[in-house]
Amino acid sequence: MSLRVAVAAPFRGAGTRTMEESRFVVSLSLDRDWFSPDQAKRLIDVAVSEGLLSRTDGGLEATFAVEDVEIPEEFVPDEDLLVRRSPFERVLERIVAGGVDKRTAVARINELQGELGVTIEVAAVVFARRKGIDVSAEVPAVRGTLNRED
Repeated sequence: MSLRVAVAAPFRGAGTRTMEESRFVVSLSLDRDWFSPDQAKRLIDVAVSEGLLSRTDGGLEATFAVEDVEIPEEFVPDEDLLVRRSPFERVLERIVAGGVDKRTAVARINELQGELGVTIEVAAVVFARRKGIDVSAEVPAVRGTLNRED
């Protein structure tokens, strides 16, 4: 969730859902002093890969309602946000946020993977949907794993 907060902050500060990439980097690195410029650029890549930002001809566009994101005054993002997470990790995070114990979720997802003969990512989506947890934002990334060769 803190990735969403870090991404929302520059847009909230500017009162917009679109901005030039350079302005986004300046906001995170110089205005807020959260990241170096290189780290801010890395954050953009991670946010794009996770579907929170899209690149446009004019720069960047938030793909979620930034105005609905609360940014605590004391908030400082962790550098671990700069690590790109796999689709499975993102689905699992949503499952845990939905109230399912992480160990229980992983065990049941592994069982489903064997039962259904699908990838771990697909099994995680099936598990989440069976629990009523919305992971629709992760489905395109999971689809992308179906064509990979391991």
